[in-house]
Amino acid sequence: MGVGDILPAGESRSFNYIDTSAWGSPPADLCPALASDIRADVVVVGGGYTGLTTALALKEAGVDVVLLEMGFCGSGASGRNAGHLAPTMGRNLPSLVEQVGHERAAQFMRFNDRSVRCVEENLAKYQIDCDYEPVGNITCGVHPRHLAPLIQTAALADSLGVEVSFLTEKEMRQHRLPEAFRFGVLDPRGGHLNPSKYVMGLRRAALSAGVRVFENTRVTTIDESQVPVLVTTDAGSVQADKAVIASNGYTPASLGRLKSKVFPIRVTLFRTAPLTSQQLETLGWTGREGIITAHSAIEHYRLTADNRILAGSKHVQYRYGSRLAEGYQPSVFERFTRLLTERFPELPDLQIESFWGGWIGMTPDFLPLSFSNRRDNLYCGLGYNGHGIAHATSNGRMLADQVLGRPNEDVDLFKRRMIPLPPEPLRWLAINGMKRHFERADQIVDADLRLA
Repeated sequence: MGVGDILPAGESRSFNYIDTSAWGSPPADLCPALASDIRADVVVVGGGYTGLTTALALKEAGVDVVLLEMGFCGSGASGRNAGHLAPTMGRNLPSLVEQVGHERAAQFMRFNDRSVRCVEENLAKYQIDCDYEPVGNITCGVHPRHLAPLIQTAALADSLGVEVSFLTEKEMRQHRLPEAFRFGVLDPRGGHLNPSKYVMGLRRAALSAGVRVFENTRVTTIDESQVPVLVTTDAGSVQADKAVIASNGYTPASLGRLKSKVFPIRVTLFRTAPLTSQQLETLGWTGREGIITAHSAIEHYRLTADNRILAGSKHVQYRYGSRLAEGYQPSVFERFTRLLTERFPELPDLQIESFWGGWIGMTPDFLPLSFSNRRDNLYCGLGYNGHGIAHATSNGRMLADQVLGRPNEDVDLFKRRMIPLPPEPLRWLAINGMKRHFERADQIVDADLRLA
């Protein structure tokens, strides 16, 4: 039975589901859990891109840093994502300009450039080999409805000083991109990498620098009402002058905090078996650019270092109360199985090898968060809306500068009044209402493509 075949009534397909990530396994040198009461200058909660980058920057400035991670460093979204390193912000560029205005959108675009460079600087500075391919990413249209918005995006980018290229259908074929992707906007900055290798490289650098890392350590409370701040865990505590929350989409569920500012969305990813040389020749895609579709609820595709197709997003879930949605979703896996055939009909024997996923932190206005409390003893960096490799890395440096009292040109950029998310059940209704709104627009496009 082919990957796109419809099963007979009453039958169900079995799927290879990985509960953590297909990228890799926990580190062999797992750090011990915190089992005592200790003191530090700064305590960082969360061992992903944000937390590790913050801890590294602080340690290099001579600060005594403790990092607490609920699982192992990189076990969250930092080690599970698709690996696109792209200078993007907000839902899309036209909506960003409409939301914040032309001048501020231009500032965000410059921030995006710095964020991509920040990752590339980390790779060089800490000698991290994470299969980085600086091939850029293309926002692609799969239907004529996508043409006008993409032309508008290219024109807006040009007006903001962003060097992108609009690719016509002829130029897409000259680039030998898969034929389902008809036209697009090529952004040559960034590309894609192995996200697990990147976060593990940051982890190694943090340990080598002397950051005190405790893994399998669940934080139960953070009391910033006193000096020093007291962070309590299952079996110990940390007293510190300042604390940093860097737990992104896990924050509402694991810490019970910031539910009005950020909410966790479950994203599903999948990868195929490695393509044969014949399949690669048939497919084309010789430039290996990352592909992101112009849907309201995007699809993304890329080739991995071992020549698998890796893809996902589109079908996402929010769970009532900002709890973490379940990962095993057979109905979603079935839809992705069909989608793979629709996007790559030139490879009829293509098979999905495995599914996995993770929880990303979304904000109501699709912009990241980086702020401190009034006492300047608690700092928060989270809410990357699916753009976490670049933004989380850059936010880590921003947070370190805030803790140290150093100037940073980007901190003020993220100060804004944000309409808070309502309490449940209104939050569930609002988030799922927005989700259905995006899905309806895409369903019209996809249904039209199937008819054609």
